[in-house]
Amino acid sequence: MQLDNPAIQAEVRAVFDRYEDALMNNKTEVLDSIFWADPRTVRFGITEILYGHEAIKAFRASIARYAKRIQKNVHIVTFGDDFAATHLVYERVETGLIGRETKIMARMPEGWRVVSAHVSILAEADVATQRK
Repeated sequence: MQLDNPAIQAEVRAVFDRYEDALMNNKTEVLDSIFWADPRTVRFGITEILYGHEAIKAFRASIARYAKRIQKNVHIVTFGDDFAATHLVYERVETGLIGRETKIMARMPEGWRVVSAHVSILAEADVATQRK
């Protein structure tokens, strides 16, 4: 298995960029199309836990606009020709909060699709974890 094939990374980056544009412009149909249309698709968001494409679509339909953000760091790793993980660190424009987003993508017959996504905001501290 070849890791980080530049051609495959470019394909995944194109989907990543299309998603980001759709998110910033609330293009719900595009966002829905990038996610795998399957009940096994998962999206954990800032305030939601969504199992299945229909739940993700219902969430997207409820959003009037997303928080504007600036990409700080994008990291993409590919595994062979059909599997990839994208990681984004971003800053919310209005609040300065730092967020993280991970998307697991697989090449399906219809093209690259997000099969799992996790979005979070960086907490200031974790009071339950004790550091050495």
